[in-house]
Amino acid sequence: MTALDPAPVLASLERHPALRVFTRGGVVETLPARMARRRALLNHIALAFEPGERYPERQLNEFLRRIHPDHAALRRYLVDEGFLGRDGGVYWRTGGSDEAAAWS
Repeated sequence: MTALDPAPVLASLERHPALRVFTRGGVVETLPARMARRRALLNHIALAFEPGERYPERQLNEFLRRIHPDHAALRRYLVDEGFLGRDGGVYWRTGGSDEAAAWS
């Protein structure tokens, strides 16, 4: 099972000109209200998941909790926006691209 590390995700968000305003104190403080920015933020997070790898909900929650206090909302956005698939408490990457990470 591949370990999920929030540090590279948070560092990437803090470097991104349009997304760094949503980070503070080493976490995502608020989620963007604008759809385009929220999708860009979700894309950065989705890139942490290895394609083809399956992640149990407990591992996913621990990872997301270290990114944003409302990990359940973040998980729901990732699934609803098509970045993660879900079945029976197991999650996997279904979207996200390096090109989209640069877009705001």
